[in-house]
Amino acid sequence: MNPYEAKQAARRARYEDRADAARHQADSIHAQARKMAEAIPFGQPILVGHHSESRDRNYRNRIHDTYGKAFAMQDKAGHYERKAASVGKGGISSDDPDAIEKLKAQLRKAQAVHELMKKANALLRKHRNDAHAAIAALTGLDGITEATARRLIEPDYAGRIGFASFELTNNGANMRRIAARIKELERAESREAVEKSGEGYVYREDPEENRAMFLFDGKPEKATREILKRHGFRWSPTRSAWVRQLTGNAQWAARQAMQELEAAAAQ
Repeated sequence: MNPYEAKQAARRARYEDRADAARHQADSIHAQARKMAEAIPFGQPILVGHHSESRDRNYRNRIHDTYGKAFAMQDKAGHYERKAASVGKGGISSDDPDAIEKLKAQLRKAQAVHELMKKANALLRKHRNDAHAAIAALTGLDGITEATARRLIEPDYAGRIGFASFELTNNGANMRRIAARIKELERAESREAVEKSGEGYVYREDPEENRAMFLFDGKPEKATREILKRHGFRWSPTRSAWVRQLTGNAQWAARQAMQELEAAAAQ
């Protein structure tokens, strides 16, 4: 487990802990609401006009509100459980130090699938008039089961067999996307640290952290914060800076933000 994966595991554990705490709190509040409700005899209506009417209504409202708090806490637990389940499911992050190797493995897999689809379609063209020979040839390919082979020889609504052209097209586009991402990350690895001083701030590019960031001595004014937000920078308490992931777009946005900050300071 590399440092990034360890960080993701810790993040998942934090969400799971929050979900457990919220679930226990929900159970406790729900038990409290049930205990409150047991004080009212089953089926006992509010005695309208009785001196106890107001007190009884208030007590029943408190029971209702307590149940509501329990249900809200259950929703909160579910929220953190979903967040825990989603950690690490968003694809390969550029922050992962093993991102390039993982993307290369992903590219090799996509290339293998592409070759498999092309070979399968070639075999189907060769054995178009012999279903048994086609199935035998297809199952001889690594990665194609007999069930898949039988599906491939079945014509679609247009009478076409094999892997559809759009499947090859989509996989080709995916390979190009992965290859472009690998090149982008390889370029990022060769970046050097950058630091520029401006009016009341320091702009820094940190290739190791993969972040572009603005640092201020104190909390910047609202107008300054709006400029940073408009260009995609967000406050990071852990870094005590306004940051975004270090990409070509982030560098362009940083230049635009610095121009606006300098113009605002000159007014």
